[in-house]
Amino acid sequence: MITAIAVIIVFGLMVLFHEWGHFIVARKSGMKVLEFAFGIGPKLFGIQGKETLYSVRLFPLGGFCRFLSAEEVQEEDAVNKEELLSRSFESKPIWKRMLVIAAGPAMNFVLGAVLFIVLFAWFGVPTAVNENVIGGLIENKPAAKAGLEVGDRILKVNGVETPDWLAVTEQIHSNPNQKLTFQIEKANSKQIVTLEITPEYDPQSGQGLIGITPQVYNQRVSVLESAKYGMQQTIEFTRLVIMLLIQMITGKMPFELSGPVAVAQVIGEGARQGLSNLLSLTGILSIQFGILNLLPIPALDGGQLAVLTYEGIRRRPMNPEKKGWIQLTVFALLMALMIAVTYKDIVNLIMK
Repeated sequence: MITAIAVIIVFGLMVLFHEWGHFIVARKSGMKVLEFAFGIGPKLFGIQGKETLYSVRLFPLGGFCRFLSAEEVQEEDAVNKEELLSRSFESKPIWKRMLVIAAGPAMNFVLGAVLFIVLFAWFGVPTAVNENVIGGLIENKPAAKAGLEVGDRILKVNGVETPDWLAVTEQIHSNPNQKLTFQIEKANSKQIVTLEITPEYDPQSGQGLIGITPQVYNQRVSVLESAKYGMQQTIEFTRLVIMLLIQMITGKMPFELSGPVAVAQVIGEGARQGLSNLLSLTGILSIQFGILNLLPIPALDGGQLAVLTYEGIRRRPMNPEKKGWIQLTVFALLMALMIAVTYKDIVNLIMK
């Protein structure tokens, strides 16, 4: 139940911000928005505004804005046809249409920044403690496999004393794929044990890693400082996601995709770990959602931006029939990919 509620809240928040971006910029650009929908599938109920229907649909994992199209106006037998045509999506300059399309993903970056700012203002800024004590372990990494535990103190690495966390990481980072001897003071028994651990080579950083994190405490900061840290976090995660995408596309990293089942699992786990983790996770997912929507794939916002750019260069619109076939084909391929990824998620879940 916790997972289901958390998934609806997280996806709902991302979708609402995304579609509100499209909606508000379209209205400011003079376009008529026929419907602002939260959810997809059959309509449950709606409230008719002055000119926009605000509706809620059955499945709360999506949404859309339906703009007035020139084709719809031509089909109407209206007295004010010219006025309606002037408010259609196609009647506006290409730069305005591009702003409307880009506003959706942009609002996902705004949501990410807002959530990080709230997180830091409310809970404080996570600050690492420079002690040689393990604060966290990453599953299935060398440290966890070797038997290290949270609270263990790393006294020496390959005979070199490590009095603080910086000294520990220097030894690990500079020796990827090299077997190292760790002298450990166990947290519970205070016994001194010796373990051999081989740091994995991390292609992203070019360093050795064993899957440990330092102890962390939350440092209280002012609202202005929270805003600064929130923006920095947004920029950093944006950079990180783009780098990962580039590395996957260029083959430097394995191409791994997670479907809705895996994402729901992660959200559920974040919710169980507390509000701070859920806020942070939602911010990260919102940034990822914004970046993915900007990819030049016809079924996504980035695809529409690519088409508008192409039309702007050619100075004439693309053939509607051709555009429709491209969108339909790519949409079918995306659905097939989504089904395959979801199947993989379910199989992995069952095999656990």
